Amino acid sequence: MTDLQLFDTYERKIRPFVPLSPGKVGLYCCGPTVYNFAHIGNLRTYVFEDILHRVLILNGYNVNFVMNITDVGHLTSDADSGEDKMEVGSRASGMTAWQMADYYTEAFQTDLASLNIDSPDIWCRATDHIKEQIEFIEDLEAKGYTYRNSDGIYFDSRKLNSYGYLARLDIEGLMSGARVDNERRYVTDFALWKFSPANEQRQMEWESPWGTGFPGWHIECSAMSAKYLGDFFDIHCGGEDHIPIHHTNEIAQTEASRGTRLANFWMHGYFLQLDNAKMSKSTGEFLRLTALIERGIDPLVYRYFCLTAHYRTQMSFSWESLNSNGIALRRLYEAAYEWGEASGDPLVDYMERFMTCVNDDLNMPRAMAVAWDLVKSDAPAGQKKATLLAFDQIFGLKIESWEPAVFDVPEEILLIAEARQNARENKEWAKADKLRDEALAAGYVIEDTRDAAPRIRKKS
Repeated sequence: MTDLQLFDTYERKIRPFVPLSPGKVGLYCCGPTVYNFAHIGNLRTYVFEDILHRVLILNGYNVNFVMNITDVGHLTSDADSGEDKMEVGSRASGMTAWQMADYYTEAFQTDLASLNIDSPDIWCRATDHIKEQIEFIEDLEAKGYTYRNSDGIYFDSRKLNSYGYLARLDIEGLMSGARVDNERRYVTDFALWKFSPANEQRQMEWESPWGTGFPGWHIECSAMSAKYLGDFFDIHCGGEDHIPIHHTNEIAQTEASRGTRLANFWMHGYFLQLDNAKMSKSTGEFLRLTALIERGIDPLVYRYFCLTAHYRTQMSFSWESLNSNGIALRRLYEAAYEWGEASGDPLVDYMERFMTCVNDDLNMPRAMAVAWDLVKSDAPAGQKKATLLAFDQIFGLKIESWEPAVFDVPEEILLIAEARQNARENKEWAKADKLRDEALAAGYVIEDTRDAAPRIRKKS
């Protein structure tokens, strides 16, 4: 088994993972902005982060897992222009911003539970940490990294020589080709604190040393991660869209205030494509997990689907591909169910192969291939079951608890199955195939098993 290695976006390479404190890991994952439901593209990132969390635990680390809830300060443009998404969403939904935050937070947490994604140790809401954000901005101000204009308090990105390193930004190119608004000195400057417009009634605003207003989006993660994990912690995660702006700005303000790049590893999950376009809440082009459930698809089928591609590769979503993965997952469940109870120790050679894959920057497609090799092997059934259940500590597919659906099979289908079994025993293969097709036409699938009795299930 190889030691754990992870891809660090900051260094643009796979590096051996060595925790900053022996045996302990601080993990921070950017949570949702709760102005709308999460779509399945968002949820792919959370599946990746759950796999990372599980792999860290299986490697013996004590993980302190923190996730934020953005319930204020995320403007309609990630580049700090437009209105607060919470205020816009409140008008559209008919709920107050506070009610809406609670409603969509609960919906998000329900989605995570449906996908068997483990909850973080700490949930932290931006609105519960206004004090910490103000103190962080005050420190930046005292160190000369801020300026004030009519719109708010801004971070002066030109005073930080390393600004944009995470995304390898071409700062001069951005400056020469950009139109800078009246509020910002440079196109890469960003809001730390926004003043409440005098002619606009806001639901979410607070008093500060600079006047009534609300924090910018980026300051919350620096302030909250520092509170719960310290000024320099092990791993910070998010989606690939966070690289050029949100995470770049988190690093900038933390470097200016605390002298660190915030996290030792920066890790990012890549997009899920829908008809060759990124899923987006802002355009309305997205699928919720409930759309799958309404079609009778178990959410764990989507989790399995996510495991078939590496987290650093973009995936294309289609119903056909999802259905194919549903068939594969069912076969995995059925194989494990047929093996009966787990017995004996997990098979050492398969465990070593599996851990080598997952420790190679979470290579889940290769890890899943090891699982299928196990299924096809001639190893004792009890040990195969024990091994697959060990794998499922990472997969998170609830293999141990799966059971075939219980339903009443019509008498005529039972007679067809019996006649087909007799035909097979008499090596009347053509007759057996014809009887199987009759059952299929009636909506039932007859599947052969290792023992004498066939399994009958409804056609999906």
